[in-house]
This record gives sequence, structure tokens and C-alpha cells, in this order.
Amino acid sequence: MTRVREIDAVRGFALAGILVANIGFFADPRYAVSIGTMPISDGPVAFLVSTFVLTKFYILFSFLFGYSFTLMTRDGVDVKGRMLRRCLGLFVIGVAHGFLLWIGDILTLYAALGLILLAMRGVSARKAVVVGCWIIGVMSVIWLILAGLTLLDPGSPQAGDAAAGLRAEELVRDGPLGFLTFQVQTYPALAAMVLLGQGPMAMALFLFGLAAGKARLLEEPERWAHLVPRVQWAGFGVGVPAAVFFSWATSGGGEALQLVAMALNNVTSVLLTAAYVVTLLQVIKRVPAVGRALAPAGRMAASNYLGQSVLCCLVFTGYGLALAGTLSPLAVMGVAAAIYAVLLALSMWWLRRHRYGPVEYVLRALTRGRSDAGARADPTRSGA
Repeated sequence: MTRVREIDAVRGFALAGILVANIGFFADPRYAVSIGTMPISDGPVAFLVSTFVLTKFYILFSFLFGYSFTLMTRDGVDVKGRMLRRCLGLFVIGVAHGFLLWIGDILTLYAALGLILLAMRGVSARKAVVVGCWIIGVMSVIWLILAGLTLLDPGSPQAGDAAAGLRAEELVRDGPLGFLTFQVQTYPALAAMVLLGQGPMAMALFLFGLAAGKARLLEEPERWAHLVPRVQWAGFGVGVPAAVFFSWATSGGGEALQLVAMALNNVTSVLLTAAYVVTLLQVIKRVPAVGRALAPAGRMAASNYLGQSVLCCLVFTGYGLALAGTLSPLAVMGVAAAIYAVLLALSMWWLRRHRYGPVEYVLRALTRGRSDAGARADPTRSGA
């Protein structure tokens, strides 16, 4: 599959947002058992994370998944067989990831939705965009209907109780066995929530990525360069105020207001994420060193995604330092920055010696149905 360096750089950038969005649950596992509560829900750090990060980066990853799928379809290979094996590999890795490391695993969701993407690979770019827009629109309407029903039933149950949260924190910090007990008890329910809560948006962005890949948008950016200011005006001008409302509503508003904010956020988060992407590509165009720094992590995104979970577990859970519930939100963000920097450095080091990341090598072997003899680095093909 041909590599597109811009995709790698954007994917490396997306990894930073994924880490910031997820680390709050590692730092305070009470939120994992408090349905409807955002991680790090109080203070300025929480406000910034909720506004600029939450719900923005998993949809960016989903877009890139759809785009990368189109690169596979251009190679003239057995797309159906390879994609089926790849989805199986993602599912197996994702289940292990969910039970052992991170209850919010996204790989199993991608494996399931990847089968739908495979079935829709023949649709036109225009139809893919239309279907994606319909999915987002329907989900927003559902959130609004739920908001109306909540007003009719103001006594509906709220977030999980404090006792459950404290029990979760105790288990996470109580050595490897305690943490594994927490994972086994929590992951199945969270996996269902991820499927229902993030699945429709992820599928919509898969389709947007499919359409963008068919149009080669990231490979031929000069074709849409004149639209960059409009995307930025829409993304930052509309997306940021809507994201501020989302943060305010989800942290202090009533349940009905939270649902209204989620309905609005379904639409505007796409605008803000698009603004992030076009702005990053403009920065990379002017300062190529930024792209070179981000691309190695993007080239081995699955390894970095799992690596984030490993390092977060070593810091916050009974696998390691067991610091869950002890650090301030600002300190948690400092840990996130340190983890991201370590993984960037490790990605650069690894790719000087290998063509693929360790998890990518496993996925390639599964996808191709055999071991890849070219796993060692070829210095003449740095962009392969």
C-alpha cells in the first residue's frame, strides 16, 4: 500500500489528541463507572480538554481509517480477503487491549465498522458523503428526541454513585490482579457504550474518508488550497463556540441540556476537526520539520495507540506506580506530554531500523496471510 506522508503526519497529530482524551480515565477511573460524566470535569484544564479535544480526535482517526482503506483498493490486490483478515486482527488485538489495558478500546469498533466499509467500497464519493451526512443528522435528531423525553421525565437516573467510583479507584490501584478485576468487570459494558455512542459518528467519518480518498484530497492538496480559509472560518468560527457550549453543558448543565449539546456537537465537531487538519497541513507546508516529527508516530499508529495504554497503565494503575486519583489535572496533562514525547522518540528510533511498527508487522502478516520478509528497514525507501 502506497504511503502518503501527509496522512502519516495527520495521524501522528491525532495520536496526541487521543492520548489527551483518554488519559483522564486512567488518571481517575471513577469516570469510567459514572455514565454521562466527562473525565477531569472541573477546572480550566477540564474546560480546555472538553472544548478542543474530546470527540474531535477519534473522528479524525476514523476519517484517516476510511482514507487509508482507499489506498488499499488502488493496489490491485485481494481487497476483500485482506480487509477481512485485517478486521479480524484488529478485533483480536482490540479485545486483548480492552481486557488487559484500556477499557475504552476503539480497535474492536473499527474492526466491526470496517466490514461495513468493505461492503460499501464501490459507492461513489458523492454517495459516501451523503450517507455520512445522513448518519450524523439522524444521530443528532435522536439526541434531541432523548433531550425532549428527559424533560418529560426529570426524575431519570443520573451518573453512577460515589461508592462505585471509589471502588473502581481502589481496584485500579490494588496491584495487577486488582486492575485486571476492574478491567474484566468494566470493559464489556464500556465496549457496548463505545459501539452505540461512537459507532455512528465513526462510520460517518469512515465514509467521509472513503470519499476523500477516492478524490485524492490529501495527495493533491493544491486542488482545494483555495478553500482553506473557508474551512478555517467555518471550523474555528462555528466549531469553537459550539465546543464551548458543549463543554459548559456537559460539565454543569442538566441532562436535557447535555443531550442538546451532544446533538449540536455531532455536527460542529466535524467542522472544527476539519479546521485542525487544514491548518496542520498548512503548517507542515511552511515548516516541513513538523511533518517529519509527526510522521514516524503516524506510520506506526497502532503501536503508538497501544503504547499509550501501556505507559498510562504503568503510571496510573496497579501494573506500575498506581497514581490514579492522586494527580492534579495539570499534572495529568504533563504526564500526557511526557508519554507523547517518549513515543515520538521511540517511533523515530524504531523506524530507523524497521519498515513497520511491531503491531503493524503483526497486522501486515495477518492481512497478507503470511510473514512479511521485508520488515527490516530499506534505507532507499524511507517513504514506503
